[in-house]
Amino acid sequence: MEGGISFWQALTLSSILGWVLASSAFDLTRRVRALTQPWVTRRVIVDTPLILGLQRIQHRLLDDMFSVLSCVVSVPFYTGFLPLLFWSGHSKLARQMTLLMAFCDYIGNSMKDMISAPRPSCPPVRRVTATKDEKENAMEYGLPSSHALNTVCLSGYLLHYVLNTCVQNDGVAIAVGVSLVFALVMLIAIGRIYLGMHSLIDIVAGIIFGLVILFFWLTVHGYVDDFIISEQNVTSFWASLSFLLCFAYPTPEFPTPSFEYHTAFNGVVFGIVSGIQQTYFHFHHESVPHIFSPELPLLVFLGRMLVGIPTILIVKFCSKAIAKWLLPVMCNTLGIPIVSSCYVPALRGSDSSKSKSDGKQMGYLQKVMSFFPQKAYDVDTGIRFLQYSGLAWSVVDLVPSLFSYLNL
Repeated sequence: MEGGISFWQALTLSSILGWVLASSAFDLTRRVRALTQPWVTRRVIVDTPLILGLQRIQHRLLDDMFSVLSCVVSVPFYTGFLPLLFWSGHSKLARQMTLLMAFCDYIGNSMKDMISAPRPSCPPVRRVTATKDEKENAMEYGLPSSHALNTVCLSGYLLHYVLNTCVQNDGVAIAVGVSLVFALVMLIAIGRIYLGMHSLIDIVAGIIFGLVILFFWLTVHGYVDDFIISEQNVTSFWASLSFLLCFAYPTPEFPTPSFEYHTAFNGVVFGIVSGIQQTYFHFHHESVPHIFSPELPLLVFLGRMLVGIPTILIVKFCSKAIAKWLLPVMCNTLGIPIVSSCYVPALRGSDSSKSKSDGKQMGYLQKVMSFFPQKAYDVDTGIRFLQYSGLAWSVVDLVPSLFSYLNL
């Protein structure tokens, strides 16, 4: 039925919902952690002499080189690079890289928080955290290495894309490309150990998970892209998927920033998907001009950057401000108890589940919501999701509309 939910959409959503219910009922996260955490922790301890041996060659140049490499393959770098990829005319590659990055981020961080295995102990290991991003990464659990996983997936997919669109059936190009990807992965792996951020078991797990995800993505990426640009219920399906994934995410042994990263990138993907679905035939089809072509010379692309970057930053700020005002109002209207860890000072440490507890004073919507678990939810999750959704939507919808208006 046109406009109705398809079988695979219903199966996907029901499977995730089933996992959420089963995980809650049988405490699956704790059971998996009990089986895996002791073994991984022992391996981290066993790997410590290897890290110390590698760090004996300590040098400032090596510190700088491996720190820069870590930044270049980090999620913030990719996030900043993807808008430029969209605006340069490579929309298909950009949206595939965005979806793959979100998939890697979710799987990797879920595994980290489910297992909750420690990073190498510091001291005796020397940990180099030259940037704010690295300091936040050090607050996460260790296995698997997100840098190794993301490098395998994203560089592998980029190589696949280039070989299949630019240099088909060229044996020399394939050999050179594979060698470059292998060298990059090895440098990242060695660098993460040298910087004291990961043990060998974390790196091996990251590479293995990365290869599995990459091969899976190469199998399904065409179907996913076709669904986004031409199918029904794209926005509503992805909104439901994003909502369920927040509840499917495992609870770590102790709080880490991993869930915040997932929420932000979950919002990015929702904004990209909903924007692309609405504007594909206007701004993102295969015939749009690419950078360095006569229709899109370098100077015009630089003009796009000067217009686009300030615009998406303004949208990000406005999206956050609107969400900080709107979500608490909606939750209070529905009778959903909320707290805020940082965004809404008035809700920090509050327990809104105690408010409006008298059934005689509750409205109809509040009575309906009272059947759901009345624990206090962190409204910051929704605010962060809407903030990054707005930013991503502006990248593929609002900003291209400005380019069209300004003839850029």
